[in-house]
Amino acid sequence: MKYKIEGGSFPIVICELDEGEKMVTEGGGMSFMSSQMKMETSTGGGLMKGLARTLSGESLFLNYYIAEGPNQTIAFASSFPGTILPIKLDGTNTIIAQKTAFLAAEDGVEINTHLTKSFSTGLLGGEGFVLQKFSGEGIVFLEIDGDTIEYNLEAGEKMVVDQGYIALMDETVEFDIQRVKGVKNILLGGEGLFLSTVTGPGKVWIQTMPLSNFISNIIPFLNLD
Repeated sequence: MKYKIEGGSFPIVICELDEGEKMVTEGGGMSFMSSQMKMETSTGGGLMKGLARTLSGESLFLNYYIAEGPNQTIAFASSFPGTILPIKLDGTNTIIAQKTAFLAAEDGVEINTHLTKSFSTGLLGGEGFVLQKFSGEGIVFLEIDGDTIEYNLEAGEKMVVDQGYIALMDETVEFDIQRVKGVKNILLGGEGLFLSTVTGPGKVWIQTMPLSNFISNIIPFLNLD
């Protein structure tokens, strides 16, 4: 599979498949394709796996697209202005991503849910109890809100991140929360009561414009009358 990402702030990934190659996306994820692409819909591993995937914000069903001829094209567009991030999985690395990050992937990529380790982290950490986990072999394309900044954390190295800015991370990275210290900081600092913390080793991808922040910023300008 070959691919190219175009479109700037409104990106689309265009993939070229050889005969027999297959890609997967959630329902409605395909933008356009050539005539010799065949679609098959399934739960992607059984009903329970499909139901579990809905908890992370994805569809119950997945669409599989198989090239029935050489040099077939299929494209997947981002649903929000930002970045399409290709992640190469080689069978040894596993990625944990925010809800609704999944856009499309090669057939060898395993798509699963990931539960946060503690009730407090899921409730207060800004990412929810259920995240997305990607493993296996192949390229997975993820939707990121805004642009991305990558950080490689050493073992034991910690970073404090405002809620919603963590786009994805290696499975080796520990995700937790901490309370903002000081009553004045809590009431006047604008960061809320809790912040997220990530501890290495591993890579963390930070997104520059979480969708939740974008919505909060435009609400005061909407005329709801």
